[in-house]
Amino acid sequence: MGLALRAVRTLAESDLLDRVGLRKQVEKALYNGTRDGFRVAGAAGRTFAAAQKLGRPARQKKTKPRELFDVTPDEDQQMLVEVTKQFAAEAVRPVAQEADHHSETPKELLEQAAELGVTILGVPESLGGVVAERSAVTSVLIAEALAHGDIGIAVSILAPGAVPTALGLWGDAEQQAKYLPAFTEDNAPAAALAIVEPRPLFNPLKLDTTAKKDGTGFVLNGVKSMVPRAKDDELFIVAAELDGSGPALFLVESKTEGVFTEPEPAMGLRAAETGRLILENVKVPALALLGGGDLAVYEECIHRSRIAWCALATGAAQAALDYLIPYVNTREAFGEPISHRQSVAFMISDIGIETDAMRLLTYRAASRADMGRTFAREAALARRLCADKGMKIGSDSVQLLGGHGYIKEHPAERWYRDLRAVGVMEGALLV
Repeated sequence: MGLALRAVRTLAESDLLDRVGLRKQVEKALYNGTRDGFRVAGAAGRTFAAAQKLGRPARQKKTKPRELFDVTPDEDQQMLVEVTKQFAAEAVRPVAQEADHHSETPKELLEQAAELGVTILGVPESLGGVVAERSAVTSVLIAEALAHGDIGIAVSILAPGAVPTALGLWGDAEQQAKYLPAFTEDNAPAAALAIVEPRPLFNPLKLDTTAKKDGTGFVLNGVKSMVPRAKDDELFIVAAELDGSGPALFLVESKTEGVFTEPEPAMGLRAAETGRLILENVKVPALALLGGGDLAVYEECIHRSRIAWCALATGAAQAALDYLIPYVNTREAFGEPISHRQSVAFMISDIGIETDAMRLLTYRAASRADMGRTFAREAALARRLCADKGMKIGSDSVQLLGGHGYIKEHPAERWYRDLRAVGVMEGALLV
């Protein structure tokens, strides 16, 4: 890459190109070469193969419906949440600043998180999963606890779990037999749900990525943006417009010809090591189509993803509140703690109120999903509130810390950057 950049500079300064009339052609070729130098083929990956044949797809049991709205964690949920909270406090938060700076979550931390089993919550118990009942609420509680440590690292940890969760919800017997066993092994693959595209005002129901029928399979073309750990992912679930009939989900292995990734560092979520997924005439078999191309499946995927992002926003908002209260009580100005000023006290109160509102709306949407009830409205309300109030809480955190809010010695500037992602991200996570 360094040689290419030096060549561009040398040629640009040369009069020879102008004399022979080749400046535009050469500069275009060099531009394309340096641009593609950042692009790499998808991770070599493993060979996914069915170890056994399934007569029918395995599904987790539905949560028993409750007459009253109650998301009090049961014993199993409480145990998982406590372990995750401890992990977030002792392992995630101490490395959050470094992970953000280097745009990478330490591999040791990812390995430790995998041992907790948080990425296989959506795998049916009969196929090696750890949870008998389908539980979006459990996933929400865990995402919230991880985000209390750091959102970027939480995304890096939880993103691979979106793929087995989708397979558990909508995969057929052949898809589950081929892909799910790998996620229950010690060396589980990195994976991602790729929906966002690099264009303004992105609408997940109107995709530029296309999937055209080709014989018995499909050919995919397009670019996906903000894909967590893109360069390491071995399996993707990609959203694409299916022959003009509507958006659908496709399983794409990273080693497939025509799959490329390139870095795409963003304002926030830097620890998630986001990148672009580039699909150039990628041929996939008929088996790759998830959920039979049903639009209802795709829409449910979007709603479940938005609930997951709301959980992250709630966790980060709570982390901000927990950090700000002792700060404003000990930081003095004009001879007294700044919390004695009404403007400060009211801002702290608003953060507490909005955090609880975000949490309740998120829990409500997740609980309805678990009970098999419609939850599109509830997911939309949660998304709207968490996007708006999450950004405000991030901004207020910087404001309340004054000059300290603008420097990296305090985590407020990171919350400000990460919480803005909630309003623009689609996919990546699933509950």
